[in-house]
Amino acid sequence: MKQYLILVLCLMSVLGFSQDKTYTEEELTITKWIDGTLLAPEATDKPNLAIIIAGSGPTNRNGNQNFLKNNSLKKLAEGLTKNGIATFRYDKRIVKQIRENNVDKNMMFDDFVTDASAVLNYFIEKDTYNKIYIIGHSQGSLVGMLSAKDKADGFISLAGAGNNIGDVIIEQVAKTAPMFDDDTKRVISSLKEGKTTTDFPIALASIFNLDLQPFMINWMSYDPSEIIKELKMPVLIINGTKDLQVSVEEAEVLKKANDQAEILLIENMNHVLFEIEGGDLENSKSYNESFRAISPQLITGMVTFMK
Repeated sequence: MKQYLILVLCLMSVLGFSQDKTYTEEELTITKWIDGTLLAPEATDKPNLAIIIAGSGPTNRNGNQNFLKNNSLKKLAEGLTKNGIATFRYDKRIVKQIRENNVDKNMMFDDFVTDASAVLNYFIEKDTYNKIYIIGHSQGSLVGMLSAKDKADGFISLAGAGNNIGDVIIEQVAKTAPMFDDDTKRVISSLKEGKTTTDFPIALASIFNLDLQPFMINWMSYDPSEIIKELKMPVLIINGTKDLQVSVEEAEVLKKANDQAEILLIENMNHVLFEIEGGDLENSKSYNESFRAISPQLITGMVTFMK
């Protein structure tokens, strides 16, 4: 009898899942380094498409890194597709390179823009979508702006910086390790001039490792507030009030630069799109808590904007 009940419950679970899933899922390879997942709503012949670009580090299509699993971007994609918007999310090229033990030490920020542009061009050429939107999360916001220009139908900056990344780093270090404020300003000044340096405290090596500096120089050559001015398309700027990495002020800088853009500030949402009721400890722990649901207001706001 017990085994029979277990079987019935398993069948109910499978049936329930199949009834809830209103979209198809397809794995796609766009270029040598870019693999991703396309979700398409079954009830719409020519839906809008949202291309989701991940943030900094070796972040995969689901929003995860080696020791941080939250599935934030996977949940975002599924939430949008359940609301009738097709989504494509992809692993950053470094994810595949790490997997194949073939990391390009000369990788530049511009390579991420090249990848995002290749993805956008792929779907434009397919001509199977009504409109195509770019959603850039964190570092992916600037990548998305650069790739969306003159091509996409709309752009969403999700937890994206408005200031130059060098200035953002100075702000973050001032908050978390103020004793290194002067050192950070000195190194950033050198990098902005296009010069590498070995003159930095060992405590800042994770930020200013000599191997990373050419990448940082390339990244710092762009000013997000200048780039967003050039977008002649609908723009939505989203930030959470409990984002530990990108402050609400950064979103306001972007809004000021593009006064035609819409802005959505979500109360208690953090950098990985969860709503946090407690303090910084709960906030930090949530980066590795995949059981959490992402902010419902985030999905509602994006769907409203794209529809």
